[in-house]
Amino acid sequence: MKKCIVVAGPTASGKTAFSIALAKRMGAEIISGDSIQVYKGLDIGSGKIKEEEKEGIKHYLLDILSPKENYNVKMFQEMAREIINHSTKPIIICGGTGLYLKACLYDYSFVEEEEEIDEELEELSNEELYALLLESDPKQAQKIHLHNRRRLLRSLRIQKRSGLAMSEHIAAQSHEPIYDCFIAGCTMEREELYQRINQRVEKMIEEGLEEEIKSLLESGVSFEDQSMQGIGYKEWKEYIEGKASKQEVIEEIQKHSRQFAKRQYTWFKHQMSVHWFNVDESEEMMDEIVAWYERN
Repeated sequence: MKKCIVVAGPTASGKTAFSIALAKRMGAEIISGDSIQVYKGLDIGSGKIKEEEKEGIKHYLLDILSPKENYNVKMFQEMAREIINHSTKPIIICGGTGLYLKACLYDYSFVEEEEEIDEELEELSNEELYALLLESDPKQAQKIHLHNRRRLLRSLRIQKRSGLAMSEHIAAQSHEPIYDCFIAGCTMEREELYQRINQRVEKMIEEGLEEEIKSLLESGVSFEDQSMQGIGYKEWKEYIEGKASKQEVIEEIQKHSRQFAKRQYTWFKHQMSVHWFNVDESEEMMDEIVAWYERN
């Protein structure tokens, strides 16, 4: 079974610096697991690594899509696995949501569905779609937000076409790992992390996040595009429309980033086996990873 290293953890926890140091020590290459850093021009708000920060380490899945294109977990799974399977060097996946990582590392398969629009379902409101899913597949309904129309429609389309509820499709998978994985999780005291998140957002503003947003909008990108749904981007919509101040936008980005960090911790602690370490334990964690990788 091929080996793969994951550097996980919430935003601002030190993943990037650790992954670079580890890659230099092991002669490894890095796959970005981030769903926004794939987009060209979405640099500051996504926290994308700068060229000089890469220190010569090859990075994959950065700047590969136009902001007008869609990106999803299945695309990440296919591209990341292709890189892992054909690389002659150690591979580190840095960052990413739990779902993206699990889809790549485990035998997580996606139900194929026809692209045709189901007019009968499309005519329903989000509330009606959710009520329909809640009645027919309550397990799946609990995982989807009322306003996530795309996932509601997909779950109902799959059920309608296959005759099986989406939760039944998921339950039929064994979720066994397809790689020998070591998942290192960057962590720190919650208050320190929140302070770092707040400072990181302020630094993004200083680096020109507002100008980046305006440049994207001027190029034809809109807040309806998937690329602009990420934290650091979606919060600017009301500011651009004159409904919120710049300070309110900053505070919203900080709040949403803290909330996301909390959700990430919760997910990883319940879903995957993570070796958690603090920033001041980086050298010890690298020693542990190298020893693991060199074992047969």
